[in-house]
Amino acid sequence: MSEGRIAVVTGAGSGIGRAVARAMLEDGFCVALAGRREEALRETADGHADALVVPTDVTVESEVEALFDRVVAEWGRVDVLFNNAGAFGPTASAAEISPADWRRTLDVNLTGSLLCAGAAMRAMIAQRPSGGRIINNGSISAQVPRPLSVAYTVSKHAITGLTRSIDLDGRPHGISAGQIDIGNARTSIMSEIGVGDGALQADGSRRVEPTFDVADAARAVLFMAQLPAEANVASLTVAASGMPYGGRG
Repeated sequence: MSEGRIAVVTGAGSGIGRAVARAMLEDGFCVALAGRREEALRETADGHADALVVPTDVTVESEVEALFDRVVAEWGRVDVLFNNAGAFGPTASAAEISPADWRRTLDVNLTGSLLCAGAAMRAMIAQRPSGGRIINNGSISAQVPRPLSVAYTVSKHAITGLTRSIDLDGRPHGISAGQIDIGNARTSIMSEIGVGDGALQADGSRRVEPTFDVADAARAVLFMAQLPAEANVASLTVAASGMPYGGRG
């Protein structure tokens, strides 16, 4: 098995995670599919011989550790983590959000990403040769927030700090990290923010926004994953052409 071809994809049961996992499998990666819903993960795998289905709640430390232990036991190493599992969370401002909703959103989007990155780093440090790549799924909300998305926006800003810290602390071990910020790929999360019926804009109006094929987002992640160890994409933004990104509302 060639070096650099063992990947873990979280949130692999739908959306961007499913598209990325399938793109990696088609490209010849061995891919561990992680997510809470086993049936959805098996639909992503679609019987592929190089897909490993590992039901995992990324907010539970023991389940995350078991995921990476399983991958190492099966394939001997971890070369790439696509840290993708996340949720949009409640529609609320800082004045309105409940502490419970805030914690739930950050637990998935931020703490879950930390737990997976930590387990991946430990595996990458221990393996021989050491090293690997962690790709964190941010959002264009890491740069420009949507109205009434305080928990999601804060979590995605924090992912940028996580990415940069991993890249710095992983340097002595040959571990690199990059972040992809995706805007308006056609996935189920788009219906959560109302893009199909008109997304809320900063001026209070609603606007049907352009979207793009999730397969194109997957190709961008695959490009980052395919790079040789001496190269890294630190930050990449892929958004629907014509969407209100530079100036929302």
